[in-house]
Amino acid sequence: MRARPHRRPEQAPTIFHGMVTVAPEMLQLFELMQKVARTDAPVLVRGETGTGKELVARALHALGPRAGRPYHALNCATLTPEMLASELFGHVRGAFTGAVRDRPGLFRLADRGTLFLDEIAEMPLHIQAQLLRVLQTQTFVPLGASESVTVDVRLVSATHQALREAVETRRFREDLMYRVRVVPLYLPRLAERAGDVEALTWHLIDQLNGRGWRQVEAIAADAMEAMLEYEWPGNVRELRNVLEYAFVIGDGPELRLDELTPELRGEAPPRRVGEATDEAGERSRIEEALLKTRGRKGEAAELLGMSRSTLWRKMRELRLP
Repeated sequence: MRARPHRRPEQAPTIFHGMVTVAPEMLQLFELMQKVARTDAPVLVRGETGTGKELVARALHALGPRAGRPYHALNCATLTPEMLASELFGHVRGAFTGAVRDRPGLFRLADRGTLFLDEIAEMPLHIQAQLLRVLQTQTFVPLGASESVTVDVRLVSATHQALREAVETRRFREDLMYRVRVVPLYLPRLAERAGDVEALTWHLIDQLNGRGWRQVEAIAADAMEAMLEYEWPGNVRELRNVLEYAFVIGDGPELRLDELTPELRGEAPPRRVGEATDEAGERSRIEEALLKTRGRKGEAAELLGMSRSTLWRKMRELRLP
């Protein structure tokens, strides 16, 4: 006998600045965020990819006295060291080849507001020294300039790894760690948030129903079971992608197991013939992509079907230059 399909739960989730939950640990986090937002203390958000770290940063900005002031965000893992320095501190005309006009940089643009730096552990050491100066003196010198600029910026940063481990391996300055993690906040993995896979699934289904592609009213019992048992390494972002995939390839009012991605069905994703899966194969694929794109990591990441931050992490793990 076929099990009855799963339907929308009666408990309505809490929606807090774009974050949806029924999990007690998330509700406790929201209470803490409201207290932290009232201050200018630097905040470090710890959490895996896809857990919603930027949503936390935006909420802290919106809840605090700087609401209505500028908010800017930057992923430190997506830029070369030269571009990262220019994005943060700006430059003057002629500072380097291609600098045809002055550029203010995010610290100046975020003056009296908030700057969110994602994946701060990926920041090169010499830029860490410049960031430390801003936090200590509230001043910096744009690239190629001779005079310092004074700013008033609240810093919220984030990382998926422990900064103390990065300090121990000399990839992150200890003095900067204490500056950026005055208030540490931890975002739990989706799989650790009791009831949230179900709550977020229905919340996202409501959003996707609104697009008009398909109207899902129920989820097959085996499909719901697979979703609840899955570890969700990509967290909320992966859940959204899985549901969008199901809406695209499926039809009808019931979301079925065969409409979920292969990982959810317990199958390995399809691979090209001869594609290697070990470390040597991964190294070879990355090196080939970098060769084809002449070292441009953004294009290489797109060619490999991964984010630029994932490519940077894999290159570090494989000790690729």
